[in-house]
Amino acid sequence: MWRDEYLKWINNENLDISLRKELNSKTEKELEDMFYTSLSFGTGGMRGILGPGINRLNIYTIRRANGGLAQYLINKNQEQELNRGVVIAYDNRHMSKEFALESAKVLGAYGIKSFLFTDLRPTPELSFAVRKLNALAGIVVTASHNPPNYNGYKIYDEHGCQYTPRYANEIIDYVNQIEDLFTIKTETESNLLKNGLLEYIDEEIDLPYLNFLKSIAINKNLEKDIKIVFTPLHGTSGYLGKRLLEEEGYHVFPVKEQMVTDPDFSTVKTPNPEEKEAFELAIALGKKNQAEILIATDPDADRVGVAVFNNGEYILLNGNQTGALLIYYILSERTKNQTLPKKGVVFNTIVTSDLGAKIARGFNMDVISTLTGFKFIGEQARYLENDEREFVFGYEESYGYVIDDGVRDKDSLQAMLMVSEAANYYLKTENKTLYDKLLDIYDQYGYYLEGLKNIHLLGKQGQERITRIMNYFRNNPLDAINQKIIIKIEDFLLSKRYVDEKIENIDLDKSDVLKYYLSDESWFVLRPSGTEPKLKIYAGVIGNSLEDSRKQVRNLLVSVNELVEKVK
Repeated sequence: MWRDEYLKWINNENLDISLRKELNSKTEKELEDMFYTSLSFGTGGMRGILGPGINRLNIYTIRRANGGLAQYLINKNQEQELNRGVVIAYDNRHMSKEFALESAKVLGAYGIKSFLFTDLRPTPELSFAVRKLNALAGIVVTASHNPPNYNGYKIYDEHGCQYTPRYANEIIDYVNQIEDLFTIKTETESNLLKNGLLEYIDEEIDLPYLNFLKSIAINKNLEKDIKIVFTPLHGTSGYLGKRLLEEEGYHVFPVKEQMVTDPDFSTVKTPNPEEKEAFELAIALGKKNQAEILIATDPDADRVGVAVFNNGEYILLNGNQTGALLIYYILSERTKNQTLPKKGVVFNTIVTSDLGAKIARGFNMDVISTLTGFKFIGEQARYLENDEREFVFGYEESYGYVIDDGVRDKDSLQAMLMVSEAANYYLKTENKTLYDKLLDIYDQYGYYLEGLKNIHLLGKQGQERITRIMNYFRNNPLDAINQKIIIKIEDFLLSKRYVDEKIENIDLDKSDVLKYYLSDESWFVLRPSGTEPKLKIYAGVIGNSLEDSRKQVRNLLVSVNELVEKVK
């Protein structure tokens, strides 16, 4: 019963004073939601609402996560290896800095050294730092683009990649073995510093990371004429992102109100570069200064959104469109200067547009699709180290890109630099905006378009309904939708592919995802979010024109949603 767990907390004389005060202010229903289950520590770490209770993020649930990670590292490594340490970064959210230090205090109590950034840093810099310092693992305290009352915790392996399920599940087992959150050992900051178990870092990583970022440029010496509006949406890329673009010669206009590291994100409804509302201040500044492109990164700076000035307005590109532009620019320009490998690989995910893959194959690149989550792309990049093929590009539809796998996670700073270069190049050499170039790509490769529908299902009841929906579709296979035959179904939880009355095995990690392929090359996917309480419906089509594609994707999403809504 949830009440038993609640009583453990409220009767604990050592309970943090602020958490006790918050517990005393809650209703019966609110308390039940705080204690009815433990906050899930999944293969992507944790993300949840801040507050007291086992179903919230607080110093005690953070300690539990770090206790599990510490046990995993101790059992996987010799004692002398533990001094390689764990790199810890954090974003601008409420309690991020405190949770980062708390992580170091737990790891230090287990004899594991921490390298802790002195101030907030981008998530991709953490990935870079893990390999730069030859660390055992990495931690980022962040909730990405979630609302201000959320925070989270992500863990990285020694290759700078988020742990994939086969390893993360081992860590989860250690976490779940910790039943009493109040008995986890911690050490003081002063003792950690004195005993060499805590080291603060900053510029010694910033400078190599900036130099690494600059190294990805293709047409580095082309005169920079474009004007760029940049906003970190109050997050971690404010300092390094602006510095990177300016040092590379671009004219940058920062959105000053959003350069402030505000944990309440007071200038935006949500700090999500996928949403046009997040660009309101950037659009106003762009019009004032006649900027060609607007760039926005999410709070932990792993994702980036781009808007392009075209015919008097700013058009917000979606993640697949930015990905297609980057693939085309990188492959075509590297072909010209003869730096494109003969055996190169472009990575995407099972919910990414088919357009990027078509472009890549047109340049004789291999294309590998992974499960959703950049950790799977990072893992595949590592496998290429012992392969004759080379990593060329990796991306996913949710605004995440990596150009050089010196970072094994999506990297908004790499992407913003390459987007700026491409925008500048096409304006100077062809007098075209990025949107003009996107239309050229559609004309050449086809009018591929995608859409996404999020169904928010909160709390215990919401999670139970998501499970019922997935079970229903899994147990009642569709054979047609919108008068189009379904020719193939992929069930990534059962690792089965159903096509032409045959069953084939899927050689990927298990994930609760269903993908349906239709007879006209369109497709849709049902996938519960791994970090938020919602069910996602993805859809992709190819039409005769952009308007035709917009109509098709809209109709497909509506039809799938109607089927989902029937499952109560």
